[in-house]
Amino acid sequence: MIESLLTNELSRKRWRIFRKRKSAMFSVFLLTFLIFLTLISPFVANSKPLMVKYNGSTYFPIFKDYDAEDFKLTDTMTIDYRDLKMGPNDYALWPVIQWDPYESNSKVESYPSPPSNRNLFGTDDRGRDVFTRLLYGFKYSISYAVAVWFISLCIGTLLGGTMGYFGGKVDFVGQRIVEILSTVPQFFLLIILISIFSPSLFMLIVISCVFSWIGISYYIRGEFLKNRNREFVEAARSLGASDFKIIFKHILPNSMTPIITFAPFTIAGQIVGLAALDYLGFGLQVPTPSWGELLAQAQKNYTIAWWLAFYPSLALFVVLVLLSLIGQGVRDAMDPNMT
Repeated sequence: MIESLLTNELSRKRWRIFRKRKSAMFSVFLLTFLIFLTLISPFVANSKPLMVKYNGSTYFPIFKDYDAEDFKLTDTMTIDYRDLKMGPNDYALWPVIQWDPYESNSKVESYPSPPSNRNLFGTDDRGRDVFTRLLYGFKYSISYAVAVWFISLCIGTLLGGTMGYFGGKVDFVGQRIVEILSTVPQFFLLIILISIFSPSLFMLIVISCVFSWIGISYYIRGEFLKNRNREFVEAARSLGASDFKIIFKHILPNSMTPIITFAPFTIAGQIVGLAALDYLGFGLQVPTPSWGELLAQAQKNYTIAWWLAFYPSLALFVVLVLLSLIGQGVRDAMDPNMT
């Protein structure tokens, strides 16, 4: 199915339309760079050097935890690489930011501390570097958003496609169940479920997928109802193709428009959803770095720590704008009037 989409002339025409939208292409490149940056965040921001040359030996603290004995230190149990006494032939290769997301800066007078040369975006109420926590937190946000979108997509496509293809009693019963579920106050029920279970990233994804498939199922059902009686489907059925083959080889590739069009907007909504849960204290477990948790700190310290509100809000704004511009480009590319 994916191969047919890539080699299809209509798909190539849609790609050309998307590529002509400069803002969408710029957003794709910038968002890809940000995702790459957060995936390699231990190499960008860390309290351990990438490499240390010490007493004629080479160490890689970024990959391995060393004991004090490895550096022949007898007066301490742990290694503080910043205070390691270097000889004339010794050196350390550090990341760009020399803080990890859980480390407090003990050399500032009070927490939270304003932006400085040592902490570009300041520190939070526990002395941790804000830039580092934003960088690491984006990894959790984008992982959560993409995972919830993909799982919801699979569930919504399967259930919506089944109702649309078979119709009749299957569609009638299925739609009544979907209507009942859609009336449930989903966000409040989500908070209740999270408060019952341990709010790990995996559990948050599972609980969020309980209702998030409902919206996409409506669109997939409509596409299947429209396409199930098309000529190419009747031709495949007359040739003895099975229902499974008709659904996944013939109807689904021609019903991808809502799936592709809504993807960037859905991912953006999930990022906001996780930030809201973290802000309310029902998201990722403390001290996991998250944007919503920084915004919650900003509320508590709004008179003395403007940076706790400004930088997380700016990060959310930039990512949501990028996803929105990508979504607009996709929407134009999938518009039948333009293709």
